[in-house]
Amino acid sequence: MEQLELYIPKFEDLWFYQKMMSDPETMSYNAGWDVSYPGYHRDTGCIDYPDEVMADWYSGWVGHEPERFYAYIKRSLDGAWIGDVNFHYNPEKDWWDMGIVIYAPYRGKGYAVPALKKLLDHAFRDWGISRIHNDFEVARNEVAAWKAHRKAGFKELGIENGFLQMMITKEGYFANNS
Repeated sequence: MEQLELYIPKFEDLWFYQKMMSDPETMSYNAGWDVSYPGYHRDTGCIDYPDEVMADWYSGWVGHEPERFYAYIKRSLDGAWIGDVNFHYNPEKDWWDMGIVIYAPYRGKGYAVPALKKLLDHAFRDWGISRIHNDFEVARNEVAAWKAHRKAGFKELGIENGFLQMMITKEGYFANNS
């Protein structure tokens, strides 16, 4: 498996984020939600991020560690961007929620677990975060995502309101990745 790294995008690099968010194959996991979100397309799961909103988006996500973190997943060998990862603090739950998107052309090629581990290592080692959470709608049967999270060390907390809750603690991560 190729070496991966986290890359903090420059503002001019956001074309890749826009490309992923507007790609129906990449965003298919997001389709069908009944939400009112600006630019969200229920039929495809795509989210429009026109150029005029990107400055605000960027300033809200980049440079706010450890409250918020955003990075591209970069393949070291050739510099290809294969997806993105993020985390942000949830004060109501006193944990950090995270996200990962693998760009559709790179799915099924073994990138998810190493990318998750890169994110976790950065969060726990570099920022001292205590625990990271993610959840998945059970009805969507996101088996590949569940398996990747388990392989990265996440533990299942149970199902709440139709969502599988998963968590990994700093101690749990280091016990398996020292």
